[in-house]
Amino acid sequence: MKKYIIAIALVFGTGAVITSTLQSCSSIATSDLGLAVIKRVLLGGINKGMNIYGNKEAFLQNNLVDKALPKQLRDINSTLEKIAPSLVAKEREYIADAAVYTVNISRPILESAVNSLNAQDVSRIIQGEKGTATLILKEKTSQQLVAAIAPRVEQELNKYGIVKTINTALSGSNLLGSLLGGSKSNVNAGGLSMLASEQIVDGLFNIIEDHEKQNSASLLGPLGK
Repeated sequence: MKKYIIAIALVFGTGAVITSTLQSCSSIATSDLGLAVIKRVLLGGINKGMNIYGNKEAFLQNNLVDKALPKQLRDINSTLEKIAPSLVAKEREYIADAAVYTVNISRPILESAVNSLNAQDVSRIIQGEKGTATLILKEKTSQQLVAAIAPRVEQELNKYGIVKTINTALSGSNLLGSLLGGSKSNVNAGGLSMLASEQIVDGLFNIIEDHEKQNSASLLGPLGK
């Protein structure tokens, strides 16, 4: 790989400055400096996501979270819009309320995964497309996150009785039961909470990826990104 004249200065909270010059892309990818840059970007995205998830209104207004809505839940909401439009708004609010309670569960899992990144991960990030760092983080933690938050999400949704309300509104509809694993006219509570958990997790990764891409020029540009 071609040599690049590189001058990187990262100012951390302590005020310390790290400078590296005359390093190749491959050597940077395996260096402590390269790892520090990647961690800084990802931790910044995680913090941004947690701030959004900790604020109900911010969660509801974030299009990256809405973009993560699973197709099954989107189809369900489309049906609900025709029968009981106000119920869709309530469902979204209850999911937003549940998301607040997932922050303290998700943060340590994500931060631990970031801190466990190694030279091989960083090399893959340097050689990959923008967003690869988030992709690797998602590969390492996505299933763990869904499994960890789903019980709490189900607990919160059950507290609001949203499943029972949906079943009442959609009694006689064949769509919801087939989508959520219930009978032809009943929604399975676990199915709804799992879809909500998937949205919460995927929305978080959308936010982290967006942060990575927005900051790739200033923070990762010197590393060849």
